[in-house]
Amino acid sequence: MGSTSNQSFTELIAWQLARKFKNDIFELSQKLPADEKYRLIDQIIRSSRSIGANIAEGHGRYTYKEQLNYCIQACGSLSETNNHLIDAFDCSYINEECLKKFQAQIDEPGKVLNGYISFLRGNLKPKTEN
Repeated sequence: MGSTSNQSFTELIAWQLARKFKNDIFELSQKLPADEKYRLIDQIIRSSRSIGANIAEGHGRYTYKEQLNYCIQACGSLSETNNHLIDAFDCSYINEECLKKFQAQIDEPGKVLNGYISFLRGNLKPKTEN
């Protein structure tokens, strides 16, 4: 997933999952009440877009530390989007089944990102010689 390979960010599983999630969130946002346009709808679209954007930006960075920071930001955006989904549920804009469907979808890129974060953190630690 890092910029050390010739791989494009669009080939990254985490980015692909984030893209699908973002598109699904956009579809959902079209069904939310119009009076939420500049509140919940704007926030949920922005946070869902931020996930993939941070993965892409981190991929373009040259150090593990920078890549790590952007992956952590992407995880934060996943959590923020989850919070907005809970808000939509609390306001009765979506039902529990819809909430659980989206939360399951959040888990996929979250697991991939957490694995990559562990890899990056491992590369930040000084190597010890035997």
